[in-house]
Amino acid sequence: MNLTWDEPKRQAALADRGIDFADAQQVFARCLYEFEDIRHDYGECRMICIGFLADRLMVVGYVQRGESRHIFSMRKANDREKLRFGQ
Repeated sequence: MNLTWDEPKRQAALADRGIDFADAQQVFARCLYEFEDIRHDYGECRMICIGFLADRLMVVGYVQRGESRHIFSMRKANDREKLRFGQ
């Protein structure tokens, strides 16, 4: 699967959280849950993947664009998400 992202956003995530969008492939490979984010009308179908990067539960937000998944967010799961999704 091909992954894309906005490089300034990737650099911000690296600087702020130490998380690299390039590692999202590993989260997709160990995905536990995947669902559409319907909290707002984003004008596009935004998907959320909950999965593991090494032993840490992660949340990846993406948009399917043809054969590519465009990453717009990646972060560690918060305590509420860890309880809900079982870690």
